[in-house]
Amino acid sequence: MAAHWPSRLAERARARHALGRWRHRRTATPGAAPLDFAGNDYLGLARDPRLAEAMAWGARCFGAGARASHLVNGHLEVHEALEERLAALTGRPRALLFSTGYMANLGTLQALSDGETRIFQDRLNHASLLDGARLAGAASRRFHHADLADLERLLARAPAEAPRLVVSDGVFSMDGDVADIPGLAEAARRHGAWLMVDDAHGLGVLGDNGDGCVGRAHGVDAVPVLVGTLGKALGTAGAFVAGSEALIEHLIQFARPYVYTTAQPPGVAAATLTALELLAAEPERRERLHALIARFRREAAILGLPLADSTTPIQPLLLGDDARAMAWAERLAGRGLAVGAIRPPTVPFGQARLRITLSAAHTDADLDALLEGLAACRAHDTEPRESAP
Repeated sequence: MAAHWPSRLAERARARHALGRWRHRRTATPGAAPLDFAGNDYLGLARDPRLAEAMAWGARCFGAGARASHLVNGHLEVHEALEERLAALTGRPRALLFSTGYMANLGTLQALSDGETRIFQDRLNHASLLDGARLAGAASRRFHHADLADLERLLARAPAEAPRLVVSDGVFSMDGDVADIPGLAEAARRHGAWLMVDDAHGLGVLGDNGDGCVGRAHGVDAVPVLVGTLGKALGTAGAFVAGSEALIEHLIQFARPYVYTTAQPPGVAAATLTALELLAAEPERRERLHALIARFRREAAILGLPLADSTTPIQPLLLGDDARAMAWAERLAGRGLAVGAIRPPTVPFGQARLRITLSAAHTDADLDALLEGLAACRAHDTEPRESAP
C-alpha cells in the first residue's frame, strides 16, 4: 500500500500545476534583497540593530534556546518580563506567550471549546482560526464578512444552553480592513457569548499607543480573548494571548500547543522587549507609516489602480485573474520590487490580487519606485495587442 503514496503526491502536484497555483519559495540574501512590499515589518523594526543586540544579549545571558517547555523549566525571567509588558500594552491583567500565532489560535480554541461549543467566525478569518475550530471539534458557523446582521441571525439560532464564542480577525490579513470591534462586542454580549479577536496585523500599528484595534480601547469585558503576534509590527517572532487571570490560568492547564512545546528562545523574548520600548519611545514610526499609507492611496487613485478600501499597511490591489496577478508581480520583480501575488485558495476565486504592504522603513523614493512600477504594469495591460495573422 505504501507504493500508492508517490502517485497520490504526484496527482496532487499535477492538479495544482494545472490550476497555475504552484507556489515557490524565494531565497533572500542580505544586501541583495529587492525592495520589500510583501512582508509584515510594518514599523521597520525587524532590521533595527537595537533588536539584534538585545537578541544577542538574551542568548548570551540565558542560552540560545529555552531548553524545555514553560511548564518544565523553560519559563525564564525574560519570558515573565515580556508577558507583563504585553499585558500592560493591551490593558489586560495577564498575557501568555506562544511560539507562533498559529499555535496561539489553535491552542486557545482547543482549550476553550468542545463538542458542545458553538463557534461563529467571520468568513475571511485567518486559516489558523478556522483550523483551531476544527481541532476543537466544536460546531462552527461562518458569518458573511463584517456582516453583524448575519452574525446576529446565527447567534439567535444557536441552542440557548450552548457555550458560544464569536471569533474575528482584528485587521484582515488579505483585505486590510478593520473589524467592527464595538459591534462584535455588543452582538456577543446580547447573546451571552465571549468574543475572541486575533489582532495580529493591528498590534503596533493601530491605537493611540500601538495597542492595536482592540487594546485598551476595548477592555477585557468587551473582548475577553485577545491574540497578538510579535513577528509583524514588532519585528521578532512568536505570539501571545491576553485576558483575565482565569483565562490565562485555563490556557496554561489545557492549551496543548502551549503545554507540549519548548518555550520561545530567550533572545527572541529579549528582542521583543526592546521592540516594545521602541514602540513607546518612537511614535514617529507609526506617524510615518500612516503618512505613507495616505500618500500611496492618493497616488494610486490618480493612476486608477483598483485598490481595496483599506487604511492599514495592507493595501490589496484587486486584479481578479490569477494569471494577471502573477504577471504584475513578475514585472515588479523585474524592477527590484517584491510584492505578494495572492491567489485562491488563500482568497476567494476570482479575487486574485497583489498584496502590497507598507512599512515605516520605506523612503519616499521607495514609494515612488513602487508607484512607477504599478503604473508600468497598468500601461502594459492597456497596450493594444497585435492581431494574429
